[in-house]
This record gives sequence, structure tokens and C-alpha cells, in this order.
Amino acid sequence: MTRPRRVVVGVTGGVAAIKAPLLVRRLQDAGAEVRVAVSRDALRFVTPLALATASGSEILDRDAWFRPDGEARHLSWARWADAMLVAPASADALAAAAAGRADDPVSALALSMKRVLYAPAMNAAMWSAPAVRRNVDRLRDDGHEVLVPASGRLGAVDEGSGVGRLPDEASLVAAVMRDPRPRDLVGRRVLVTAGPTREWLDPVRFLSNPSSGRMGVAVAEAARDRGAEVTLVHGPMAVAAPHGVRAVAVETAREMAEAVEAPFDACDLLVMSAAVADWRPSEPADQKVPKAGETSSLNLVRTPDVLAALAKRRTRQTMIGFAMETDQGVERAADKARRKGLAFIALNYPRREGSGFGGDLNEVTLVRPDGTSDALPRLSKRETAERILDHAVHELGA
Repeated sequence: MTRPRRVVVGVTGGVAAIKAPLLVRRLQDAGAEVRVAVSRDALRFVTPLALATASGSEILDRDAWFRPDGEARHLSWARWADAMLVAPASADALAAAAAGRADDPVSALALSMKRVLYAPAMNAAMWSAPAVRRNVDRLRDDGHEVLVPASGRLGAVDEGSGVGRLPDEASLVAAVMRDPRPRDLVGRRVLVTAGPTREWLDPVRFLSNPSSGRMGVAVAEAARDRGAEVTLVHGPMAVAAPHGVRAVAVETAREMAEAVEAPFDACDLLVMSAAVADWRPSEPADQKVPKAGETSSLNLVRTPDVLAALAKRRTRQTMIGFAMETDQGVERAADKARRKGLAFIALNYPRREGSGFGGDLNEVTLVRPDGTSDALPRLSKRETAERILDHAVHELGA
């Protein structure tokens, strides 16, 4: 029997610190032995007793940093642990880590650990601030894992919703317990498409679909963290484009077709996860069309098939597509993969729970041109992206 993973949870100041005891328990449920280190500001939101009770051991705070016998506990704990998860990681904690400061037990431990994961949690304005983005880039360049905050309702009553929420406990546990991803895309160029496109009927109405862009963003982030140079061409998304990639915003299918040409010619891997609208009005109106009568007809024409056009340009690129089907999914996906020269297609079903548009989870089947397939379990979109890239790396090396 192998020993459980040993994890230090570092808790820093922020409203999300109240979730730390539950996170500790969830890590224990997953088989980890857990210790907790805290910054002084963290104890404004969660009590030492709650953290000690959840972990079953004394917490490491400023008062317990050094023992009377001279033991430096940030060093002994670093030798003990397999990984450290800083959750929540406040903007100040990210700044301290990026600058190499060691002025509290959490930052000192982070400097001493081989593997550190940061789970940022802050308001949306802070998360998008240039200084925070620079600190995130620095930490990733130093080899640390910085997770992407979730979107949703934020902590303060006047903040509303946005990107900056601490990811749920299941996502954090999965991130810690998985093996670190290899830097197997260093030197590779990856092109990702994401989100919906819009085809305007008149100045105030358009044809589109409910795609949020989360899946494509997860692929772009995963490829970036595995060392790739990433270009993300995206339609109007519900989430922000990730930092550290070249992002190109488009709106229509024609704009996307034009925007992907140059980066495709230079790329090694294409992941076409955008939900491109298949139809557009043959004659869009330049003024709002008024309501008239009980019925109306609309003449539609096909939009450019972006993936088919890229297949004709292909020289050496590995190409991966996405598809949604309501029936005969594997057969149709395999046929599409054959016709367009794809390595495989990530197939999902919009009517299946956890596999539709907009959520944080996905459940896909990877379908090859010969009809063979691998069904993945329901996973977070980031973990789904990692599994897709695992298969893509194999194809690149073939």
C-alpha cells in the first residue's frame, strides 16, 4: 500500500478562506494527509480551531513558525510534503510569491517547496489588473501552477458576479492529486478556437448558440502551461481570454475563417473547439426589421466551413475537432474526422447532463477516423482539456 499524498494547504487573507476547512476534509477524503499553514490575514476570516480540527494537527502560523529547539518548520514541512496548495491565494500572496518574499509561513513554505499550486480568489477587477497578471506570469515562468479562478457570485455584497471566485473543492482536489503535467509542448505552436460566432439578421438581432467558450479557454490554458506558444481565436465568450496567450477576437464565421489562416500555417496543432454558426441570412438588413404579422420567413445561406478550409491548407499540422450530436454521434464524428483529415474529434452530447453548453464540466468521447473511440468520464473542462492534449501529444509524436 502506498502512503497517501502529503499536502500542505496554505490559507491567505480573503473571504474564500472560510472554505478552507471543507477543502482540507475533501483532500483527506481523497487520501491525502494534510497540514495547514496560514497567513496572519487569513485568521481574520477563519479560526485556528476550525483549521486544526479539520486537519487533525496543529496549524503553522506566525507564532508556531520556529520551535524553541530551533526547528524551522517551513523547512521541515517542505521536506514532509509532496505538494502545497495555496487556497485562497490573495493578490497580496501572489505578489509576495512572485517577488520571492518569505515574510509569513505561507510564503516561506512556498519558497521551500518543489511543487506549489496557487488558487487565486479575489474580485474581478483585481484579477484582471495588469500587476496581478504580471505576477501570475512570473509564477508560471518559475514553474508553479496557477489555477484559473471560477466565475460566479463574488464575496463582497456589492461585487456581484465575475471571474475571481475560488474554484470548487472538487476541482482543487483534482488539481492537487493529479500528477504534474509534463512540459511536453515546449517549442510547439498551438492554435485554438473558442466560443460562438454571431451572424447578424439586422443591427439588433443575430443567429448564434449558447457556447460560453470555456472549453476552448481550458484547452488554451492547458497548452500554455505545457509550454506551447498559443494563439486563441475566439468569438464573443462568457469568460475572459486567458493571460499568456495571443488572443484574437472575432464575431462572424467569415471573420474567424480569415483570422485563423496565418496562425494555422505556422502551427503544429489545431484544436477547433469553437461553435461556429452554420447559417447566416442571405441579405442582412441594415436597419431593425419591425414586427409585422404572425409569421415570417428567413432565407439562410451556409457560412464558411472553417475546419474544411483549413484541412485544404494543411501541410504537417495535427488537427483536432469538436462535435455535438444528438444521435448517431460516434458514426457521424468518425465520418467528419475522415472527411477533414482530423486526428480525432471530441464528441459530446448537448442533452446529456454535464456535457452541454456553458457549464464547468464536460463529458466527451474521443472519436478517430476509423471509428474507434475513447469515452472520457465527466471531468472539469480543464481536466478534459488535459486529456485531449495527452492524446494530441501522442499524435504529434507519431
